Amino acid sequence: MNKEKLDAVYEQGLTKIANTKDINELQEVRKDLTGKKSELSEILKSMGSLTPDERKEVGLKATEIRRVFEEKLAEKEQALINSKSVLDEPLDLTLPGMKITEGSLHPVTQMCYDLNDAFLSLGFEVYEEDDISSEKFAFDNLNFAADHPARQMMDTYWIEGTENKSANERLCLRPHLTGASVRYLMKHGAPARFVYPGRVYRNEDVDSGHERAFFQYEALIVDKNISFSSGMVMIKTILEKVFGREIKVRMREGFFPFVEPGYEIDMECLVCGGKGCKVCKHNGWLEIMPGGVIHPNVLKSAGLDPEEWTGFYINIGLERLVMMRYGVDDIRHFHSADIRFLKQFK
Repeated sequence: MNKEKLDAVYEQGLTKIANTKDINELQEVRKDLTGKKSELSEILKSMGSLTPDERKEVGLKATEIRRVFEEKLAEKEQALINSKSVLDEPLDLTLPGMKITEGSLHPVTQMCYDLNDAFLSLGFEVYEEDDISSEKFAFDNLNFAADHPARQMMDTYWIEGTENKSANERLCLRPHLTGASVRYLMKHGAPARFVYPGRVYRNEDVDSGHERAFFQYEALIVDKNISFSSGMVMIKTILEKVFGREIKVRMREGFFPFVEPGYEIDMECLVCGGKGCKVCKHNGWLEIMPGGVIHPNVLKSAGLDPEEWTGFYINIGLERLVMMRYGVDDIRHFHSADIRFLKQFK
């Protein structure tokens, strides 16, 4: 009985498609033939009363009919579009046109492009790598101790199935961009000056100043005579190019395994003008980048002689720079996909 009904549905469906005269009618035919309340769907719902062999036969036949219907509907739709019948009324060329919806770059993307322009003007190269890294490049090559807490699952997202492996075979979502520096230097050697933007992933609590997936922008200079003052000049120059004016900066001593000495680099909070707010934790300053002189062990990992070469790192948090540029007080807005928020940045 179901097979006979399927044959009838098939023949009637092909006739309906062939006799359709316009797009609106075709949409109704599509619903009648392939929708949830179509005869085809009703037959499939009643298959529970059939024997296993009958269910298999009816199921295969119904699936083939649905495939043919979708193919014929698509062909008919294209034929109607190509014919004059798609227009229910004559086209009036004197009517005003429809406004084209304007798109725009996400503010974090725009900040990345602005930084690219700034660094390219200083003779840097822009470099990129994959989001998936390994323990070797994320930690081993960067002088992280074997028991460093950043290696634990409480901080880093390790790829399932590789947790009990090590070095190149233990994979993770990159927790920072710094591993790319060794990858670049191993391939290109020194001297080098390059930047590498990208998304990084941390297993941490989300609040107004922190996200689990966010964007960093790292820069590295490697040469034979790089002074600390050169790094400071680079930082101030970049911030001035990004914000269009001189920005107050301070440096505090900080520990990072891949630099020696290392620094926490802060800028005056532009959301509150240095008066104190929830973004800067009410102290008037916002940490925007760690930095420092590249550690000799990192140079050795890249195959370079630390007696001959030295360098200077900076690692910029892109969302935090955008927050400063526009006075945004919550980093979560940038990842909310809220069109009302994003429309402000056209």
